[in-house]
Amino acid sequence: MNRRYSIILIAILAISLIAGGSVLAAKKRLAFGGGPTGGTFQYFANGIAIMLSKNIPDLEVSSEGTGGSAENLKRLNSGDVDFGIVYSVDMWLGEKGQLPQDPTVYNKVRPMAYLYGAPAQLVVQAGSGITDITQLEGKKVAVGNAGSGAALSAQRLFESLDLWDKIQPQFLGYSAAASALSDNKIDGFWVLVGYPNASIIEASTTNDIRLIDLDKAAKESGFFEKYPAYSSTKIPAGTYKGQDQDINTFQDSALWCTRDGVDDEMVYQALKVVFSPEGLEQMVKAHKAAEEMSIENGLQGIPLPLAKGADKFWTEQGVEIPEAIKAN
Repeated sequence: MNRRYSIILIAILAISLIAGGSVLAAKKRLAFGGGPTGGTFQYFANGIAIMLSKNIPDLEVSSEGTGGSAENLKRLNSGDVDFGIVYSVDMWLGEKGQLPQDPTVYNKVRPMAYLYGAPAQLVVQAGSGITDITQLEGKKVAVGNAGSGAALSAQRLFESLDLWDKIQPQFLGYSAAASALSDNKIDGFWVLVGYPNASIIEASTTNDIRLIDLDKAAKESGFFEKYPAYSSTKIPAGTYKGQDQDINTFQDSALWCTRDGVDDEMVYQALKVVFSPEGLEQMVKAHKAAEEMSIENGLQGIPLPLAKGADKFWTEQGVEIPEAIKAN
């Protein structure tokens, strides 16, 4: 009799394990392309991935470090990741097959929402005597990881000024660039991120730094005419140690994107979680730049038609969707 009960018990445990395995197997896993260590992309990717994993049943989202915007665009298009952060200008150019030295048409990427404006920030040592971007001719300038939105935006402005071939671009991530500036291995470094940026704060703790005005150069070089998705902005005085006045510059829009093939309902639910009052509060805790996130700003800077799940969400929120970006 005991043996019989033992066999029944083993059978029940086996069935339970199989059923449990089926539940685990049913859990959906998605990858979120973030950015370089120390960059705003990675803070946002981590924050959103954690929130979605906690709030959507049977979903696990992993945040992956990447080279940034252009790499995320390419990986989304190929299906390597399911969500990612891409700059508006890169998405706009990529869809046309006009990324630098890359004629590939990236047309399988769909915008979901505006996250924040990413101002270009060019940092030099205060004692360097450099007060204008043109004074960087012949100098070593860290411009971000190769293929990142930062590196591409730097190249575009320097090319507009006929300076790209006259500087020595260093393809370093933000944290590495801050260290290199402190060690006098470079003359300046460029970031394209929300402020305040951790790497610039890091640089300011070991050196007196200066931020360079970029808006004047952009306007005078025809940069805005060539790249209309960029817009003028400013970094308020006091954002960084020793910065006692506003710095005029330009910005790109960081967009939360998905790819063809991701379930429309999943996109809808993801936006519903993140853009809830609780979700927005959590995002500000992840990074101060998330203060720009709101229902009202949700479609700012979006250059192409939305993902269908995003179209449903924003329509439901009462946001008027311009005809040019309605889901196909």
